[in-house]
Amino acid sequence: MDKPTLNDYDFASLGVEFHYIALRVGFGFPSEESITFPEEWIKIYTTEGLMMADPILKWMYSNVGTCHWSKIAIPDVQGVMKRANNFGLRYGVAVSFVDPSSPAQRSFGSFSRRDREFNTDEMVALTKIIRELHMAKEPPSNLTAAELEALRFIKQGKLVKQIAFDLGVTEGAVKQRLKNAKNKLDAKTSTQAVTLAADYGLI
Repeated sequence: MDKPTLNDYDFASLGVEFHYIALRVGFGFPSEESITFPEEWIKIYTTEGLMMADPILKWMYSNVGTCHWSKIAIPDVQGVMKRANNFGLRYGVAVSFVDPSSPAQRSFGSFSRRDREFNTDEMVALTKIIRELHMAKEPPSNLTAAELEALRFIKQGKLVKQIAFDLGVTEGAVKQRLKNAKNKLDAKTSTQAVTLAADYGLI
């Protein structure tokens, strides 16, 4: 069975008008991100660097579970939420998920609507979606040390011939390791495999 993707979910059926979703956020950037907030608000938010002052984002980084925006007790010193209201981001819910078996990464979503607060059933459904998307992005654990080593060499810009020489193996052996890595990472090219492995923190 194929792993679920963002496109598999009908957020509108849950009353969601706008959303921000970040999957597998670790020390760096998320492995996948989706933003449907109004363009003008995104421009202001980015230009003025409001991310560091956003109480919703702060809550999602420091909590697990769900919370209505209106219940977030973190001080909104720069009035981020009030300003967001001007762009139709009136009612919202924050969802944050961490897999206990892999606490170094979390996935979260911020969902909004104009008409009313999200109800309990909608919040449960949105939490389920974030959890499923988080687990779908779980890195494969079956790559061998040799396969990861080959990917590291590709990341360094080395050609198969150079890798084979450095490792003292045949070019065919290197190609097979890269092929195995691509299959396990569900990548079409070695370059994509390297990118995915790096995003997962494997290399």
